[in-house]
Amino acid sequence: MVQIKGLTGIRPKTENVERVTCPPYDVIKEGTKLESLLQENENSLYHITLGKEPLNALKRMFEKGIVQRDEEPCFYVYEQIYGNKERTGVLTATKVSDYKQGEIIRHEKTFDDKVQGRLKLRGLTGYTFEPVFLLTKSKIGEILTLIKDTYSPEYQFVSDFVGNSELHGIKNRIFRVPENSKEGLALKQSMGENPLYIADGHHRYHAALLNQQTHCLAYICEANQAEIQAYNRVINGIVGFAEIKDKLDLTEIEEFKTPPKHSFAVYTKTGSYLLKVKDIPQDVVGKLDCSILEKELYTQLGLTHDMITDHRYFDYYPEADLDKMKHCVDSDQYDIAVGLHPVSSQELMDVADAGIIDPDIVMPEKSTFFAPKILSGIFIYQHTLR
Repeated sequence: MVQIKGLTGIRPKTENVERVTCPPYDVIKEGTKLESLLQENENSLYHITLGKEPLNALKRMFEKGIVQRDEEPCFYVYEQIYGNKERTGVLTATKVSDYKQGEIIRHEKTFDDKVQGRLKLRGLTGYTFEPVFLLTKSKIGEILTLIKDTYSPEYQFVSDFVGNSELHGIKNRIFRVPENSKEGLALKQSMGENPLYIADGHHRYHAALLNQQTHCLAYICEANQAEIQAYNRVINGIVGFAEIKDKLDLTEIEEFKTPPKHSFAVYTKTGSYLLKVKDIPQDVVGKLDCSILEKELYTQLGLTHDMITDHRYFDYYPEADLDKMKHCVDSDQYDIAVGLHPVSSQELMDVADAGIIDPDIVMPEKSTFFAPKILSGIFIYQHTLR
């Protein structure tokens, strides 16, 4: 049975939350305008999650009165409004359990080298700074709506990253709900009825496992609230696309855009095409478009699976960045851009469920891009060890 409890630890003072919060560490690319912007803000959580002296950065936040301790166990209901869309979830301390127990279910493999940095930071500070993004089948939406109608926001602000992050311009409202309140107890009961699926942050959860934590910092929302964007590719093949073009079932299209399911949009300097797929495998992993793409295209381009994380051959962009992908091709950084149809949350959960029985069943790397991301720094969790 899944167990959640209220968070205790550190949080920004109300007037400082906009300055402290920042995008997750793994979407802050080195040398970018976003990184420079966060470096200039000495109160940003960036200086802890990616800075060279995280302990000094945390100490400075206390000395300047930027953050405060909060020892009352509370849930933090977190609403994000972006454009004409809205998503509401809740920040909790979620009990850590081994995957084989089927309470927290993964859909990706993890790599220990990526976990080590998070383990080092947790060991150095005793805190968890960024949440794991989890999905639930439990119908918690009514409870969250009731909370938003009943409580006043603890924090209310618009994220400002000067256009350098997909989190820029999002309207955020966060409601502090005591664990032992009527609403808090209702959340605990409802959440315990179904397992939780890791959407984003597999390495953060794995770090909690290796760190022997009793609970991890987690953001949980209903599965149908999670928007998954396609995770598109720009590609340099060993063999050029022009050399294999005539072997593919291609149709010329006027616009490079997200394609229908089981087909792929291909952008080249000489035109755009739709690549159709005829034979669709029926197993839960094989029928995913990212799996089909590897079988249909990568092999003909002379590429192998072990190359997919090598930026000489591949780079990855969410659905919102199609124009950036086109620029990569037009500027000769990459030969082609390929757009995919997004994975559904049901497909993700089907693969995750199959992986409980056979841990080798996982989704291919770079299958999903959850948007928007979760701001880091709304709450800093003081975790406990077993």
